[in-house]
Amino acid sequence: MTYLLDRRAVLAAGTALAAGASARPTPDDDWARARAIATRVRVPRFARRLFDIRAYGATRGGAVSCTQAFADAIAACAAAGGGRVLVPAGRWLTGAIRLLSRVELHLEADATILFSTDPAHYPIVATRFEGVELMNYAPLIHASDAQDVAVTGRGTIDGRGAAWWSWSGGKRYGWRDGLPSQRAARDRLFAMAEAGVPVARRRFGAGGYIRPNLMQFQRCRNVLIEGVSLRDSPCWNVHPVLSRDITMRSVTVTGLGPNNDGCDPESVDGMVIERCTFDTGDDCIAIKSGRNADGRRLAVPSRDILIRGCTMKAGHGGVVIGSEVSGGVAHVYAEECTMSSPDLWYALRFKTNAVRGGRIAHIRARDITVGQVGRAALTCDFNYEEGANGRFVPELDDVVVERLSVADTGRVLDCQGLPQAPVGRLTLRDCRFDKVRAPSIVERITQLRLERVRVNGRPATRL
Repeated sequence: MTYLLDRRAVLAAGTALAAGASARPTPDDDWARARAIATRVRVPRFARRLFDIRAYGATRGGAVSCTQAFADAIAACAAAGGGRVLVPAGRWLTGAIRLLSRVELHLEADATILFSTDPAHYPIVATRFEGVELMNYAPLIHASDAQDVAVTGRGTIDGRGAAWWSWSGGKRYGWRDGLPSQRAARDRLFAMAEAGVPVARRRFGAGGYIRPNLMQFQRCRNVLIEGVSLRDSPCWNVHPVLSRDITMRSVTVTGLGPNNDGCDPESVDGMVIERCTFDTGDDCIAIKSGRNADGRRLAVPSRDILIRGCTMKAGHGGVVIGSEVSGGVAHVYAEECTMSSPDLWYALRFKTNAVRGGRIAHIRARDITVGQVGRAALTCDFNYEEGANGRFVPELDDVVVERLSVADTGRVLDCQGLPQAPVGRLTLRDCRFDKVRAPSIVERITQLRLERVRVNGRPATRL
């Protein structure tokens, strides 16, 4: 798949980028800005030094822990000025892996990093859970305050999530009365955030049962995740947070566990997600910016995110914004993606409420091909979870969807604004929806424009 850059368009979009996320785009510069994002987001380069984990004591086979070998190889690589830490073919058992600046973790074909299921192998670090900061088990692979880091190759990263999934409290994932659950700790964490308890005192870990994410990059710049297969994360899969210039390409994400989101850019400035495949137990891609009081305290939006050439299978939504969007989201672009599964709820999904609040604006999607989607092709849901029961007005405005083709869907649109907060402007242009089984739900929207839209073979002037 080839993406052409027009120099004049890129320069025009660069001017728009400099104006900041609040600048209102014109139809002529919408996709020029997307191309400028692709140009701006730089892929890190690494010194040609090689650090084989076997030279630091790693033992192949998946039975002996290689945690110290990974740590020593990464430390040596960083101390030398950077390079590649090599994971050869075979199975390598480890606890948490912390990446450092200028380090590329590279998995050869047929290499598998097999993560320990013992929570004691994950130290307590500053992290985020569902949009709230806390001290908890380290993500399986993580970096903080680092620059030029990467996870690449043709190998597999196996989170062995089934050992953690029952902590969600879901019976379908093995939980039953008498087993531990994260529910009480989750409620306690959210109450701490609302009360303004300092993050250092939001300490969980043993006894809390809050699951770690598979891969998290906090306050990092120039990050690359490329080529690898991610399998069965305990919770979210790829989670860049408060970071800038992230590239995720040609990655396969598989895992049907609870909250197994494929990629969650949170308070991210500049990200390209391309040619990835998602088959997940929750949203495939979900863009976020913090939950409730914590999101408003940090007040860092997600913006300038480009999604292109991806494939979405099972999931609650294909391309999603929300629900933790208290810091706002602006300038998201999705193009040339393919989606289909009887277990895919929505193709394009926006979700927030009057507790989350946040402004979502300037969203563009085009050339999206959907086979089967279960509930609706597109949903704008302000009634998500707490719904209207809050004092923070959610906003969704300036959404344009072009050439969305859906072969089989429950509904075209499920749009539910609030009495005090209608959905803003939504345009569907040159779209086609077939095998539509139920009428759309359209409640409280300021402007819905249909331009050359066909539903079950007939022109549609209203939904």
